[in-house]
Amino acid sequence: MPRNGVHPHKEFEGIYLIEGEGEERLGTRSLAPGENVYGEEIVKVGDEEYRIWDPFRSKLAAAILKGLHKIPIKEKSKVLYLGAASGTTVSHVSDIVGREGRVYCVEFAQRSFRDLVNNVSKNRINTVPIFEDARFPSRYRTLVSEVDSVYCDIAQPDQARILAENLDTFLDPGNEFLMAIKARSIDVTKDPNAIFRQEADILKKRGYAIEEMVRLHPFEKDHCMVRGGK
Repeated sequence: MPRNGVHPHKEFEGIYLIEGEGEERLGTRSLAPGENVYGEEIVKVGDEEYRIWDPFRSKLAAAILKGLHKIPIKEKSKVLYLGAASGTTVSHVSDIVGREGRVYCVEFAQRSFRDLVNNVSKNRINTVPIFEDARFPSRYRTLVSEVDSVYCDIAQPDQARILAENLDTFLDPGNEFLMAIKARSIDVTKDPNAIFRQEADILKKRGYAIEEMVRLHPFEKDHCMVRGGK
């Protein structure tokens, strides 16, 4: 039921539409009330807090607003997050999966990992920070159980191959993944649409189906979100 301008999203579990400033904005119900992760606006409703999800700071939020049809992340999900960075989107995924879910957060940049631990993981027991290189999933195989979905946001020239290696290692058949592609991290000389198709083809050749591709403009330039499955 709607609560003081807060409405559950009709399509996506654990995501809310929050009325304010003449528009509806995306949000998630905070798993760690009283904690601010990246300066996001907090909306309080009774004893609960909802965090405004900024699409200019999160590619997943941008993809939702740009019409992504499905998100393979819901309550109790176990998610492998490649390229966790400082935890902006991780924190919202943590809200969505809830206390019985788990988010395995792989990040290799030392400063970003420190921010991830200090700003997100210390307050959210459902996140598992892993200081490792996503190119080598065997290094963290013992830290990650089988997962329901993989979310990939790594700015690497061979990101589709890196994702495929992780999918081969961790994703069960029938489950899905999301990959945020930054065209300029792969080749600044090529047309972004050609790069998006190229990365999708790499995954297809590895045996993965591509279900949808959504451009993220104007929230992110030359970016695309890809959803696929095994």
